[in-house]
Amino acid sequence: MNDDAMILDRRLLFATMALLIIGLVMVGSASISMAASKLDQPFYYFTRQFLFAIVGLAAGWLIYSVRLSTWQRYAPHLLIFGTVLLVLVLIPGVGRLVNGSRRWLPLGPVNIQVAEIIKLLAIIYIADYLQRHYGQLKTSFFKIFAPLFLLVVAAGLLLSQPDLGSVVVILSTVLAMLFLGGARLDVFAALITALGAGFWLMIWIEPYRMERLQSFMNPWADPFDSGFQLTQALIAFGRGDWFGVGLGSSMQKLFYLPEAHTDFLYSILAEELGLVGAMSVIVLFFIFVWRALVIGRAAELAGQVFAAQLAYGIGIWIGIQACINMGVNMGALPTKGLTLPLMSYGGSSLVIACIAIGLLFRVDLETRHPEKAAARLR
Repeated sequence: MNDDAMILDRRLLFATMALLIIGLVMVGSASISMAASKLDQPFYYFTRQFLFAIVGLAAGWLIYSVRLSTWQRYAPHLLIFGTVLLVLVLIPGVGRLVNGSRRWLPLGPVNIQVAEIIKLLAIIYIADYLQRHYGQLKTSFFKIFAPLFLLVVAAGLLLSQPDLGSVVVILSTVLAMLFLGGARLDVFAALITALGAGFWLMIWIEPYRMERLQSFMNPWADPFDSGFQLTQALIAFGRGDWFGVGLGSSMQKLFYLPEAHTDFLYSILAEELGLVGAMSVIVLFFIFVWRALVIGRAAELAGQVFAAQLAYGIGIWIGIQACINMGVNMGALPTKGLTLPLMSYGGSSLVIACIAIGLLFRVDLETRHPEKAAARLR
């Protein structure tokens, strides 16, 4: 185990652990007042998040022990399995309804958010597809659209929950992977145009989405209703100034800002740690994405297409979701229910992110140390 730890990409490991630790601290700080008031357990959410982190790290280490060829072999089956889970979520009595959305499968004391699972399974599926059809995307029109059929089914099920944010993340990541996999530029541009039009149509036909868009453009027009969450988040940023009001001293977490420990954790972080803390998180995510792309490029140069696309996909996914979450918190993007990877409260998001990072480290191992990778048991 010690030998394996020494060959891990240290900069990627540093960024991952730093984000995880900062996230744990901020979940504890952002949730303490609400947990004490509603549950009479000040550290309820922190304790659960800490346990989720332990489970996630253990799962990531286990995944690190599995050869990439195993994931590639079962890639289509994994996506079908994920699609079945999405169907189960929509069945009354099976899926759990929370705040008008049916996104969770109850499993004992925890709820599994299937959207987080399907994000990773979609990346594995596309990476396998690009490996099997390597070099054909530049010459064949159909080869670009073929892998999207199953994903469109999954996207339709996600929209039924409804969860447009996850659809945006998945399709954006897949498009980026297809581009890096050599897709024809004209077809790629047509895909982006079609998806952009589709997203606008979905916003236009759903009144609540249009309301979110309008409130995002001018949250102060209705600061006590549709713009309440965003205005409270912006107040948190304003109070943070350069160095913040101090860890644990946030005012906005005192029942002013809804979802302070989940989707809007970054606002509380900015309030308590200031611009310096907020920028530090951005730098850490930049390091993470940079190392993922470097690992992917090394695998590509070594002729390992599946490994390369897997690394690209994981890095792009985490980067896009982090950008969307932070953009929402800062009022740069419309409000979406997406967590800040590795940081926001939520077991599904944290554990799946750790599993994805375990795969990323595995890509690095099989690229830089193939002899050690071959010696693994699985």
